[in-house]
Amino acid sequence: MPLSKAQDGPGEHRSAWARLRSRLRVRSVAGQVFLWLLAVVVLLVGAALTTLILQAHSFATSDAAHSTRAAAVTLSRYPGLAAALDSADPTAVLQPLAVDVQKSGGFDYIVIFGTDGTRYAQTAHPELIGKHVYGDYEPALKGPYTVTENIPLGPDVDTTVAITRPDGSVAGFLSVGYYVKNTGGAVGRQLPVLFGGAAAALAVGTGGAVLVRRRLRRQTHGLGPAEMTRMYEHHDAVLHAVREGVLIVGGEGRVLLANDEARRLLELPPEVEGRPVAELGLDPGLAELLVSGRAATDEVYPAEDQLLAVNNRPTAPFGGGAGSVATIRDTTELRALAGQAEAARARLQLIYDAGLRVGTTLDVERTAQELVDAVVPRFADFATVELAEAVLRGDEPLPGTGVAGGPRIRRVAVGGIREDWPFYPVGSQISPLPGTPEETALRSGRAALAADLRRAQAWRARDPRTADRILAYGVHSLISAPLKARGLALGTATFWRAGESEPFGQEDVTFAEELISRAAISIDNARRYTREHRMAEALQRSLLPRGLPEQSALEAAYRYLPALHRVGGDWFDVIPLPGFRVALVVGDVVGHGLHAAATMGRLRTAVLNFAALDLPPDELLARLDELVAHLDQGEPVEDDETGTVTGATCLYAIYDPVSGHCAMARAGHPPPVLVRTDGGVEFVDLPAGPPLGVGGLPFETTELQLAPGTLLVLYTDGLVTNRERDLETGLAALLRSLAQARADASPEEICRAVFDALVPPRPSDDIALLVARTRLFEPSQVATWDVPYEFAAVSRIRNACGGQLTVWGLEELGFTAELILSELITNALRYGAEPIRVRMLRDTSLVCEVSDASSTAPHLRYADATDEGGRGLFLVAQLAERWGTRYTARGKVIWSEQPLTAPEFQFEAMLL
Repeated sequence: MPLSKAQDGPGEHRSAWARLRSRLRVRSVAGQVFLWLLAVVVLLVGAALTTLILQAHSFATSDAAHSTRAAAVTLSRYPGLAAALDSADPTAVLQPLAVDVQKSGGFDYIVIFGTDGTRYAQTAHPELIGKHVYGDYEPALKGPYTVTENIPLGPDVDTTVAITRPDGSVAGFLSVGYYVKNTGGAVGRQLPVLFGGAAAALAVGTGGAVLVRRRLRRQTHGLGPAEMTRMYEHHDAVLHAVREGVLIVGGEGRVLLANDEARRLLELPPEVEGRPVAELGLDPGLAELLVSGRAATDEVYPAEDQLLAVNNRPTAPFGGGAGSVATIRDTTELRALAGQAEAARARLQLIYDAGLRVGTTLDVERTAQELVDAVVPRFADFATVELAEAVLRGDEPLPGTGVAGGPRIRRVAVGGIREDWPFYPVGSQISPLPGTPEETALRSGRAALAADLRRAQAWRARDPRTADRILAYGVHSLISAPLKARGLALGTATFWRAGESEPFGQEDVTFAEELISRAAISIDNARRYTREHRMAEALQRSLLPRGLPEQSALEAAYRYLPALHRVGGDWFDVIPLPGFRVALVVGDVVGHGLHAAATMGRLRTAVLNFAALDLPPDELLARLDELVAHLDQGEPVEDDETGTVTGATCLYAIYDPVSGHCAMARAGHPPPVLVRTDGGVEFVDLPAGPPLGVGGLPFETTELQLAPGTLLVLYTDGLVTNRERDLETGLAALLRSLAQARADASPEEICRAVFDALVPPRPSDDIALLVARTRLFEPSQVATWDVPYEFAAVSRIRNACGGQLTVWGLEELGFTAELILSELITNALRYGAEPIRVRMLRDTSLVCEVSDASSTAPHLRYADATDEGGRGLFLVAQLAERWGTRYTARGKVIWSEQPLTAPEFQFEAMLL
């Protein structure tokens, strides 16, 4: 052995043992409990295992003895066993029998031998058959003999029984053996149960140790003794070093703990712990709070010349006993700072609220009143707003507005904490004198302060009587600030304080300027909107008809009302057509503003032009739809207020007073209403059609036969819908108002009644209403002839027409009318097709019509000097006041119109 290793041996062993003990040492209580539990479980498992083994061995030996004894006795009585022993070859019979019994009984061996000890059957070692058995078997002569022997294979239980003949003599012996080692399997089968129970006990113990560990960690917050000591020291240091008083009161109202700051703030005696709170001489309210256990947050109590903020919380909900803990701090200086911060916060909130409340509408006067309502009473007791006259009209104010000698300003809003204010009323004109707060503010562009109105000589000199009334009312200070936007002085806003309110200070002036600068932008926006609205309304009214044209087919009346704040695109028209017919039109352009009004004018002009072509309603709407689809194409134009203009709606109707026939079509417009002569009111069953500009779908014409005196009511959707009424409700209200009207009421009275019933005080959309009562020509006003398809008929028809003119008293028109009819009939015979018909109508003028079945229209041209023809239509154009062509479903009609009085020198003028 090396010398060094021999020298280090004892010390090394001691060091290793110390390290092992250090590692095996468990400091936590839960670990110690776990180790004790582990030792107990190991001892219990060892004892149980030893007892089980001993008990199993004893049981196995006893069980083996009984088994071998029973088997030996039973086998010895097997019939023919003794005869087999006496036979010449006992082994041949006994060996198979012994093997079967061993296998079926599960024994280790069976030996059958004679009285001389010779083996005749041997199951374990067949090679021993014929040899002598070992051991003493003579005791078996007296009965079954069981013996236990220890052999190399372990304990062996053997039972020997004598085999007797029927006469009682002994023929041989039988031995059955069983090794006790084979019973060890029972012990092995019980070991898993034993070890499983031990493991379960160990797991339960481990869980208990973990629970104990967690409970201890929860109670000590994971700290050991050293940490607990250090924490207590830190807690004590912090408790007395913090600049906030801490006072703990028990459930009986006694002081349990008070730190140094609490002693200083409350002036507590040195030995305060354990004393009742009621004996400490504290403020009664504070003492009541400390003993009540009531939760409180930042409640302020006086203590000498200090204001103490106290927070009190009960200790019971947090694991402690009954009582409370209070924290106390000095807030004397903080209260003053908090008051200033609260005032600043209130002013910021006022500016924010004013931004939300001022400018909700685009009405100048309403915006000014919203400013007054926003500042009273949060900033001023009273407030007034004065604006330039030009601002109220929407124009930019003139230079020098409000300054002495310049344009005056007018009061538009006033408000206050009381209704009986002593100021100039709304509508009064104010001309500030030099030196007054209003004049100073407008001239300098900065807010002017009059902290004491009794000393403001210029203000008093302007109107001494009114000034004395204001002072007697209790008003003592004011701030007058200019309303300026984009460098323009719009007017002034004046804030007044009265009564017990503090006078205005310099900080109030700064705030007033900030507030007014924001409000001035809203007022200027309203001014600019007023200007745009006025311009749009003027444009719209200039594009609408100024009155209804004279015509004989209908008695008509109308109403038009623009929206309160938004100009729209509603329009209507009554258009005279050839043959004394008349067209009724009502339309509505999508959107509002200047662009909607301009689009309305373009559509109205287009309808007038299309109507001059004498197109049927469906074809006119189709052309108008195509026009709307191409309006502003490639040029994205947006409506002033609602977005892109995408289309329009329209209703077009044509009424013929000769036949009473009415044809109408609509493009997305509300249906018209018929009021029949019997009082029945109904909507016309007219297909709606798509709005103009959508395209893709045709329009359908509905034809009606109207009796004279029937009312036809056309309107726009603004009449029946608004924010408080949907379309269905509005249509029902329209029917009711028409049904309640008098049967003999004129269209003008019908318009008035409908407007009174349906129009709201502040309409949000344009409203157009057109009411027409139909008329029917007398038969005496109409003359009709069918023309045979021969040129000889021209003279006959011409003579008949001359006779009819004589009947009507229009002899002086005979020559020109006959000449016109001759040319028109000749053209129809030459270029037209049958049937050909002539009709003359007399009303405010004379209308001659020639119709045929051809769709070929004649054209006016200038004939050369050598041409034989081509002058007929030229003569017609010269002799008639108007002439034209209109197409029908079966051909065309060429018409001419003449005044009832022939002009002088008509033919002389033609020759010049």
